[in-house]
Amino acid sequence: MRDLNLDLTLNGLVAGVDEVGRGPLVGEVVAAAVILDPARPIDGLTDSKKLSEKRRGVLSEIICRDALCWAIGVATPDEIDELNILHASMLAMQRAVESLSVKPILVQVDGNRCPELSTSVEAIVKGDAKVPAIGAASIIAKVYRDQQMYDLDLQFPQYGFARHKGYPTAEHLKLLQRYGVLPHYRKSFGPVKRLLEEQG
Repeated sequence: MRDLNLDLTLNGLVAGVDEVGRGPLVGEVVAAAVILDPARPIDGLTDSKKLSEKRRGVLSEIICRDALCWAIGVATPDEIDELNILHASMLAMQRAVESLSVKPILVQVDGNRCPELSTSVEAIVKGDAKVPAIGAASIIAKVYRDQQMYDLDLQFPQYGFARHKGYPTAEHLKLLQRYGVLPHYRKSFGPVKRLLEEQG
């Protein structure tokens, strides 16, 4: 009996999906969906966190050039505050899949929860390290979100976004306390919410 997953992969109809940016206090949660081209394999696809920033950048360019198709989906800080971070992550994944120019037969998502899709979907724990298309999605999502933080850093250099990428490091919390809450912050997240309450 033939392996259905293998057939789907050979036909280039499996999309890998991953998101980045659940933990930061600021900015969008970003998801990517990627359908790799079996005729153009890409070496080194894995969990983006295991790669250096330079290597992620190189691989992101290769993925965007050689994949059959790819798409980015985001959920805004306002949507995160309204829905909560889990549901906003699912929304970002939905948007990424719906934006693909080729409709996949199967969507494989990193983690243990699946977004609601019109396509068959399965969750794979540590999928970004096991499934090349999910690894590819994690890489381009990470590079895309990091670039957002670099852009924000140019606008507001005093917050140090280029260094901490919006995550609640000791440095970031100190700078947030000093300079206050920008519109880009997630107001439902603990440190931001507490600061807003203190300020009345």
